[in-house]
Amino acid sequence: MKDITSLSKQEAQSLSGVLFDLDDTFLEHTQLTSAAYSALFSLREVGLCPIVLTGRPASWAEMIVRMWPVAAAIAENGAVAYTLQDRVPVLLDPASGAHRAARRAQLGRLVEQVRKEVPELTPANDALGRLTDYTFDIGETQRPSAVFIQRAIDVAHRHGARTTQSSVHLHLTFDRMDKGSGAIALLTHLGYDATSVRSKFAFIGDSQNDASAFATFSATCAVANLSGQFSLLPKYKTSLPKSSGFCQFADHVVQLRSS
Repeated sequence: MKDITSLSKQEAQSLSGVLFDLDDTFLEHTQLTSAAYSALFSLREVGLCPIVLTGRPASWAEMIVRMWPVAAAIAENGAVAYTLQDRVPVLLDPASGAHRAARRAQLGRLVEQVRKEVPELTPANDALGRLTDYTFDIGETQRPSAVFIQRAIDVAHRHGARTTQSSVHLHLTFDRMDKGSGAIALLTHLGYDATSVRSKFAFIGDSQNDASAFATFSATCAVANLSGQFSLLPKYKTSLPKSSGFCQFADHVVQLRSS
């Protein structure tokens, strides 16, 4: 990975927008800082479209598009998204109402089984705001043993579910979208070309559930606290962690586009 200062003026000026993760990338220990929030306005002022791409729940995405200077918020690791239409949040869910209800019932049965077999895991405090997945706290307020996390993963896989780990949560789902495919679906919905958008949008993240986004886009960046295993590493990395790293990335892009 190259230092973020290696990102060129040409690459910065070719961008149409920036996709960014929340926990441990944009947020600082789950808290929003004034510097990171201000950076979103700075990105917009130089003609870039900011879009959230997070594992956090759909309920967060709905609130974010109402209140933040972003074009959209993709939630639950790519499964659903919210945009604004005439200032009203609109849910984008590829599953029909009947399919969503059936998957939620199936997920509920899986969660019961996991909690029965791995009682040591604690549900995440945002689990009730979700539409497509269920989360256990593995780093936000709890630090369970890797043995218990793996046991839960094994139970989920045994029942045909997918699992994803972020820096704070273990996600269980029967949906097949990931951050990369979810971002492409949202950008296509917004009118961008599905092929060229890969080089038109940058992505910045920090953890294992960002792997598909790192592999999907060409202008990718990790904050200094990057963790996990990746088939394709980000192209760039900041020298600062978490929200400070996001600001470092944003400041460099804004400077290149302003000069």
